[in-house]
Amino acid sequence: MAEAITYERRRPEATTLYEVVQDNLETLYGAVDDGALKLALPPFVRKELEGYLDCGLLCRGFARLRCDGCAETRLVAFACKGRGFCPSCLGRKMSATAANLVDYVIPKVPLRQWVLTVPFAWRSRLGFDGALLGAVVRKLADAVLAFYRRRLVEEDGIKGQSGAVLVVQRTSSDLRLNPHVHAVFLDGVHHEDEGGEVKFHALPRLETEDVGCVLEDAARRITRYLRRRGLFDDADDTEAEALAAPEDDEARALAELAANAAAGITPPAGPAWKRGALPPLTHERDFDRHLSVGRGGFTLHAATRAGAMDARGREALLKYVLRPPIAQERVVQGSDGLVRVALKKRFSDGTFAVDLDPLSLLTRLCASVPPPRFHTVGYVGVLASASKLRPRILPEPPKEAGVALDANEEAEPRPRRCRYRPWAELMMRTFEVDVLCCPRCSGRLRLVALMTETKEIRRYLHALGEPTEAAARSPARGPPYWSSRALRRRAGDVDAA
Repeated sequence: MAEAITYERRRPEATTLYEVVQDNLETLYGAVDDGALKLALPPFVRKELEGYLDCGLLCRGFARLRCDGCAETRLVAFACKGRGFCPSCLGRKMSATAANLVDYVIPKVPLRQWVLTVPFAWRSRLGFDGALLGAVVRKLADAVLAFYRRRLVEEDGIKGQSGAVLVVQRTSSDLRLNPHVHAVFLDGVHHEDEGGEVKFHALPRLETEDVGCVLEDAARRITRYLRRRGLFDDADDTEAEALAAPEDDEARALAELAANAAAGITPPAGPAWKRGALPPLTHERDFDRHLSVGRGGFTLHAATRAGAMDARGREALLKYVLRPPIAQERVVQGSDGLVRVALKKRFSDGTFAVDLDPLSLLTRLCASVPPPRFHTVGYVGVLASASKLRPRILPEPPKEAGVALDANEEAEPRPRRCRYRPWAELMMRTFEVDVLCCPRCSGRLRLVALMTETKEIRRYLHALGEPTEAAARSPARGPPYWSSRALRRRAGDVDAA
């Protein structure tokens, strides 16, 4: 019998990822400010890094829960609400968004995931140009929607429309910059019959040749759009060649950060020590595998599907496409001053982990932060807010009551639209842990205070013996800035030999 999961307050300050940011942030700032690293760290990136250092610390504020039966107290630290790489905040967003999509947005029909990656030479420009990346995402959606519409007309003579949730992921598993699209499509079309009833017609089959046709259509749409924008330097450029560099100085500096994080070969975002040969970055291979195709630097994968009645599989698929770029347990201390990032899945050459200098890892984290005002989740087709069919295909919301934070209050019924999901509800749904159950008397914990005033926070934590201040950041190292002896030797530091 599996052992029951018990709740323990997370302590981010005890993780390797937190230590890397804390020990190297001032060094990164110093190296950028004195020109040693010709990169740009815009305010939104600095805000993300500094917010992460405050996430989950009691000394930065917390909620206090108490049991009326035995006076047991539980403290829950505030979060940074980051949108770049914070594993906790993005994990919460992943669970809440997936739950809302399953309960309120996506009808009970089969789902299929389409994953598009773009040529390597484009990744640095798409990494910082949010408007351009959004246009590429829309072109993929148009190509897949056209395929569904055309195929159902050919098969059954049905004129309908599909829909999708589009999610932009910014990194590969080794944290190199790799903007790519995970699109979860309704695997068929909705059609309004002569009687006015909306029905769903599933795609009867999907072949690898179909995926190839969709990829060619998407690549043609994307390349044509980029040419109209004048983003190729010469008229003879092919779609696999680099896009024109931006003219603005700040944008150029951002492009340098993105290009370095995409390649991951040279400092500051590299090198990465890997088991096996480093996969070539400029050689694009064409291939055909089952429901997976590569053409001219583009790849499209459509083999993952969740059935209409597979509730757990549908939610797991949505969580996968919404996942954070890094899990904190995958970052551990390595040898020779390096940090090891374990890969969730081995590379084709057998690599299961990459070793990086801490400053290189921090640079890759900077590139993972999306630009301001860029939405990483979007909706198209019948799931778009402007669609006339959307209100008619939404699923019936769950009938069970919501979660009440106060044991003396009754939980309100769930509304018909997406809503804020309390922390306690997400913990129960994701881990089946009732965090409001008192560990001593099995009573109910209720919210009694939100501690936000610095003076009160310090007084309360001092009485509990908890730290009243966050640990200071490590001072900036001098040139050559690197922490690992390997890179310091490469930079000419004789003391590191």
